[in-house]
Amino acid sequence: MGCVCVIAYSLLYSIAKGDVFGKDQPIILVLLDISPMLPVLDGVVMELQDCALPLLREVIPTDKVEVGFKDLDAAILVGSMPRKEGMERKDLLKANVAIFKTQGAALEKYAKKTVRVLVVGNPANTNCLIASKSAPSIPKENFSCLTRLDHNRARSQVAMRCGVPADAVKNVIIWGNHSSTQYPDVHHAMVNVHGKEVEAYDAVKDDSWLKGDFISTVQLRGAAVIKARKLSSAMSAAKAICDHMRDWWFGTLDGEFMSMGVYAGGNSYGIPEDLIYSFPVHIKNKSWNIHDGLPVNDFSRAKMDATAAELVEERDTALSFLSQ
Repeated sequence: MGCVCVIAYSLLYSIAKGDVFGKDQPIILVLLDISPMLPVLDGVVMELQDCALPLLREVIPTDKVEVGFKDLDAAILVGSMPRKEGMERKDLLKANVAIFKTQGAALEKYAKKTVRVLVVGNPANTNCLIASKSAPSIPKENFSCLTRLDHNRARSQVAMRCGVPADAVKNVIIWGNHSSTQYPDVHHAMVNVHGKEVEAYDAVKDDSWLKGDFISTVQLRGAAVIKARKLSSAMSAAKAICDHMRDWWFGTLDGEFMSMGVYAGGNSYGIPEDLIYSFPVHIKNKSWNIHDGLPVNDFSRAKMDATAAELVEERDTALSFLSQ
């Protein structure tokens, strides 16, 4: 069972149960996979049926894009070509450009124009950009990539350090690429300590940790999970996907922002425009807005620019393949 299957396996139950789109929203799940996986999909369909979930109206397993993308309200693109040993990043990008060009074109042709698209498969930011460019009639704002897992990791690290529950920490930010250059930033985060909101730096009281091991722990957490489990993050990835989509559907709380990889056009943080870059966003009526006006110090600026530079390089390489 590949990581896609394991993530999807955790994810489907949560969606079908009503954890994402609401407790009164009937669900039709369309499961698209490659042809050799269809027998496995049939097993997943049986299990979903056996859960006897009241909201789940239908499950459609398919290997055809015209079935998989037809009239979708939400598309979660979990799969991508994983990096194999000895594989150059360039080769990985080339393989994924082909996949996400096809998926973008299928969204363009078959999905609703109001579809909300979440790209999870890595390199997620650039895959998302390619899908969006391949679906020109769907608004760019309808495409996003997953950095909520990184956001949740950052939130949890701060919470554990302060000895508080994870929901006592708010407004951490993941800037940039869903890769090891991402910048987990807590300069604007708040921690609820004994009922009082305190700035994260004051709550943690360890600047060297926040500027050092905290950042690298979040950046490299995926690799650490693989090393320990011999499998990539599945439960936590599925939870992050649910968090991301639920917030997109129902909005963020007043005074809070979440991290989401979105189109950088018109941002106020000096990030190159034609990228999918993770920003702090708030969401209302299924529309996100980048949270503007946060002061950026020199430490943050350098890290935000470094991850942007990696994304520019990825984008330019990917676009050269796209035009071939």
